[in-house]
Amino acid sequence: MLTLDKVYDAQRVLKDNIRKTDLIHAPALSDKADIYLKAENLQKTGSFKVRGAYYKIARLNDEQKKRGIIACSAGNHAQGVALSAQKNNIKSAIFIPSTAPISKIEATRKYGAQIMLVDGVYDDAYQAAIKYQQETQGEFIHPFDDIDIIAGQGTIALELMEQLSDMEAVIVPIGGGGLISGMAYTVKMLNPNCKVYGVQACGAPSMVNSLHEHKRIELPSVSTFADGTAVKLPGENTFKICEEYVDEVVTVSEDEIAGAILSLIEKQKLIAEGAGALSVAAAMFNKLPLEGKKTVCLVSGGNIDVNILSRVINRGLMKEGRLSDLTIELLDKPGQLRDVSTIIAQHGANVIRVRHNQGGKGTEINECYLSVTLETKNAQHLEEIKQTFIEKGYKISSTF
Repeated sequence: MLTLDKVYDAQRVLKDNIRKTDLIHAPALSDKADIYLKAENLQKTGSFKVRGAYYKIARLNDEQKKRGIIACSAGNHAQGVALSAQKNNIKSAIFIPSTAPISKIEATRKYGAQIMLVDGVYDDAYQAAIKYQQETQGEFIHPFDDIDIIAGQGTIALELMEQLSDMEAVIVPIGGGGLISGMAYTVKMLNPNCKVYGVQACGAPSMVNSLHEHKRIELPSVSTFADGTAVKLPGENTFKICEEYVDEVVTVSEDEIAGAILSLIEKQKLIAEGAGALSVAAAMFNKLPLEGKKTVCLVSGGNIDVNILSRVINRGLMKEGRLSDLTIELLDKPGQLRDVSTIIAQHGANVIRVRHNQGGKGTEINECYLSVTLETKNAQHLEEIKQTFIEKGYKISSTF
């Protein structure tokens, strides 16, 4: 059973082994709610996961520790387990899906864990880890469906109660449900009036579907760059706790997640991974009834691969209408590029790339296409440029 005493015990155990992360006021992220960010992306290992992992491992007896630790993870739980095992002088073998970012895999390896890469997603790594555990009798550290793990994650709520005692809502990312289970239970026990909301990527809505059907639903597949929440099936414990204590769970799109990551970088100078930005995306894109509420968005992790980050930033810029490609149909004659450039310059936009393609099959012999990549202020600014081209007789064949 999950109890408040267990959450407080986890807080005691973790006191000298984790960071009490900052709560940052972020009013620029929403004009409807009063937003605060719980910065677990600044936690040791770059994620909240070390809380549950350390508490679980600290409670193992000597015989369990001697047999070693086995875990599976998309990356963040792996790092939490590896660090906790290292601190307790325990051998660890961690199964990681091959789709996990290289940065997370290498960070886990640096903490001394034996890495086992498995083709597929988290659920495939889980099956491989369970098989290995049966063969070796090592102690399996579940990433979310374990009461000790859930209690460790619940310590975040205890910190929040100290940092913002009058908070009215908290938004929590969901993968398998360990984080929101610990958060929701603890928050509701201490402040029943505070709303607890969950958010998933639209490509991995396992908890959303399960709560809607009032039973655990396994997805045939998941697809999201928020790899930390790419879970096909919620846990048994976590599903029950969420059904009782979570007020609502919503989904956000990949573009909305990218937009949230971009806003966190620009407005708060914080780096979040896809899973870590889910809560901010839900607040920014008005997925929940937050009007006028003091709302905490839990930024659960910051371990994003730098190669992915550049793509995410570009996607976020496109989502906001600040980076786009205009393809304009023209007659292939001198002066056309000058005229197009003049219109763009008059509107104060910046051209960063130009591609000229002569007409192909289905076009007139003297036609061409001019693709221009633009930096603009916002979607309205881009629309004004497009309208000017149309008014001057140009044909816009595509925008993206």
